[in-house]
Amino acid sequence: MSSSTPDLLDLVRELLAGEEAYLVGGAVRDELLGRELVDLDVVCLDSRKAARAFAEKSGGAPFPLSERHGAWRVTFPGGECVDFTPLRGTLAEDLALRDFTVNAIAEPLAGGEVVDSFDGRRDLAERRLKAVSASVFDDDPLRLLRAVRFEEELGLRLEPESEELLRSRAHRVGEPAGERVLAELEKLGWSGYERLEELGLLAPLGGSLALTGRIERSLADSPWLRLVTVFGQSLRRLPISGELARYLGKLLGARLPADGSPRQIHRFRRATEPWAIDALAFLGGGEFAEDVRIARETEPDEPLLRGDELGIEPGPLVGELLDLIAEERAAGTIETREDALELVRDRLARRST
Repeated sequence: MSSSTPDLLDLVRELLAGEEAYLVGGAVRDELLGRELVDLDVVCLDSRKAARAFAEKSGGAPFPLSERHGAWRVTFPGGECVDFTPLRGTLAEDLALRDFTVNAIAEPLAGGEVVDSFDGRRDLAERRLKAVSASVFDDDPLRLLRAVRFEEELGLRLEPESEELLRSRAHRVGEPAGERVLAELEKLGWSGYERLEELGLLAPLGGSLALTGRIERSLADSPWLRLVTVFGQSLRRLPISGELARYLGKLLGARLPADGSPRQIHRFRRATEPWAIDALAFLGGGEFAEDVRIARETEPDEPLLRGDELGIEPGPLVGELLDLIAEERAAGTIETREDALELVRDRLARRST
């Protein structure tokens, strides 16, 4: 079945009717802020049973999210997800274990008054981010990064005591699992990274803002570009994907074209595609962006020659010759298949002398 978050919420209410269950955390907060609901966080007595029943009814995919906390998640192809976590003690005790007051608001699924023991609604109205307790960052140091994300994403600001508490725990920012750290960093914009540095959270992670001033954000701006700019080779300390590792290597190894000639642009693209524009943004080379775009648009659909048409044994030389043909074609010195064959014969003759 297709799904939307409001429909999923209605289904959760139906399945858990008559049971003690609450909508908590970001879903309640975002609803109060008038933001679109994407994910739902439900607290109930039997999270495993609720998640499986919900998945069967909705067509979602259930899996355990945390064995330690007994949390389960049900995901959908459209990106929506619903988390089910067991109630930790009473509702008041459960809310006291949460990170910030704006996330410690509960809405009974059966209807009735919202439970707001820590005055999170007032903090939301006053755009204030306040820790629920003095132990929040010790209980889970990932909350150090989450605090900055909430500031940037929701337009909140840490209140003075919570900021002081965060600064005192900044040295613990690298303790969570790398996957969790990376997931939080990928959600930050440039202002988020600036705030990380301001709070003393960036250096312990191996990051620096030294290169951010040269980035041409009008050309490209993405989570990966920000990560590479801020962390450079230090990014390899985190469990990055193979694709992100290739992106990192392309950008760090990139050098600006000597000029805007077709030959120079071709060489630059050969070294940086499919991320040539990102590489220009990273290097502050916006003056070459139009040249790269034109080269992309006018690039021939088919090569003049294929490897098996060169008349030589398979090996590294095949790649070298194909690269040579592509470059000379881009530079305009050859145009036809016959030109390419002549170029190959000439290069092979030079190698044999």
